[in-house]
Amino acid sequence: MQNLKDKTVLITGGSGGIGKALANSLAKEGMKLAIAARNEARLNEIAQKIRQSTSTTVLPLKADASKREDLESLVDKVMGEFGKIDVLINGVGISSQYPFWEQPLEDIENLISTNFFGYVMCTRLVLPHMIRLGGGTIINLVSGSTLVDPPPKNFLVYTSLKVGLRSFTKGLFWETRHLGIKVTSILPGVTNTALTGKLKNIDASRLMTTEAIEKAVHFALTIPIDVCPLEISVINQLSPWTIPVIPRIQPGQKVG
Repeated sequence: MQNLKDKTVLITGGSGGIGKALANSLAKEGMKLAIAARNEARLNEIAQKIRQSTSTTVLPLKADASKREDLESLVDKVMGEFGKIDVLINGVGISSQYPFWEQPLEDIENLISTNFFGYVMCTRLVLPHMIRLGGGTIINLVSGSTLVDPPPKNFLVYTSLKVGLRSFTKGLFWETRHLGIKVTSILPGVTNTALTGKLKNIDASRLMTTEAIEKAVHFALTIPIDVCPLEISVINQLSPWTIPVIPRIQPGQKVG
C-alpha cells in the first residue's frame, strides 16, 4: 500500500460536506492540504482546527470553481507553496431540485459552471504539473444518481451534468494512464451534508454519513501503484430503489 504522508492534496469544495470530511481524514494521514472554496471565513476556521489537531500543513484558499481566473490563481498558489500537487480531489458542488420547466435559469447556469466546468477546468490546470513530475491522482466526486436511468425526476440538469462528468473522468483515465496518472470517479449516494439539508422532506434516517466516502477515497489513494479503481460506487445498502430518499415533487410544489 502507498504511504500518503507528506504528499500534497488539493481539495475543491473543502469548506463543508464531503470535502471538509476528506480534508480532516487526509490530514490525519499526514498529507499536506490545500483546501479551496468561496467561503473564506469557514475555510480559515477549518484550517485552524486541522492545524490544532494534527501536525500537517494546511493552505486555505478562497476560490470560485465556476471562474477560470480563480482556478488559475488557485493552482498557481498551491504550486508556489508546495511545488507539487500529488492528488486533486474535485469535490465542489451545488444542487437544484425543480421540474426542468420551472428551474430558474440562473440555477442552470450555476450548475453547468460549477458541477462540470469547474471540475474539467481544474483538472486541465493541474494535470500538466502532474505529468511533468511523473504522476499523480485525480479523484472526481460524481454522483450515485448517474447509476439511475432515466435521471431522477426534478434533478434532470444536475444528473445529466454528472453523467457527462462521469464520462469525462472515465475517458481521462484511458487517455492518461500511460503517463502515471490515476483517475477515479467516486459515485456517492445521498449523503448527510449541508447540500441535502437544504432539501425538504428527506428521510434523514436513510442518508449515508461521509465515513464510507472517506474510506473509498483512502482506498483509491493507498492501493498498489500499478492498480487504479476506475469507479467506486458508495451506496446505502439499506435504501430500497422503490422508495426514493429525495421525494419526487410535483409541478408547482416549492422545495428548499
